[in-house]
Amino acid sequence: MISYIRGEIILKQPGFMIIKSGGIGFEVFVSEKTLLNFELGAEAEVFSYLDVGERSLRLFGFLTYRELELFKALRDISGVGPKTALDISSITTPDKIRKEIMAGNEKILDDVPGIGPKKAKKIILELSGKLSSSGPRTTASKNKEILTDEAAIALQNLGFKIDDIKRVLSEIPENKETEEKVSLALKILGRK
Repeated sequence: MISYIRGEIILKQPGFMIIKSGGIGFEVFVSEKTLLNFELGAEAEVFSYLDVGERSLRLFGFLTYRELELFKALRDISGVGPKTALDISSITTPDKIRKEIMAGNEKILDDVPGIGPKKAKKIILELSGKLSSSGPRTTASKNKEILTDEAAIALQNLGFKIDDIKRVLSEIPENKETEEKVSLALKILGRK
């Protein structure tokens, strides 16, 4: 599974961009809001989801791991395709969407194309069930929480173990940018 891509943006078009990474150009579908965060020729860093269709493979990109998690939860709902899930997950921040979903506010989905009142009710109902099932924090969920940190995700995708990632990231100041955290972590892990 391709869950993280970093590379140069070599093409930007409405709804997608092509990121060159390791000599390969990845077509990554993104929301218009996400697309505004990137410049042609600049380096991009996105969390991604490979959507396997009957006749296609499409890669969807997100600025944060939280957006990716929301997208995945939406894709698990019957009748919600990748385009609709992308539109919903980019309405506002994942935390605000979660808050509105938990409050049962169907109006948050009013501006999403193809979502009528009936479908909005279904999405709110199913998504609120998924979001509320997180429950109180246990040791297992604390271990899972490290995976929501963007630097931790990048390190895990490079093959490092959770315990090593936790230990190394605890040595790095939290005010550092993701890229700097990963770079410092790799240096520390390389010395061990």
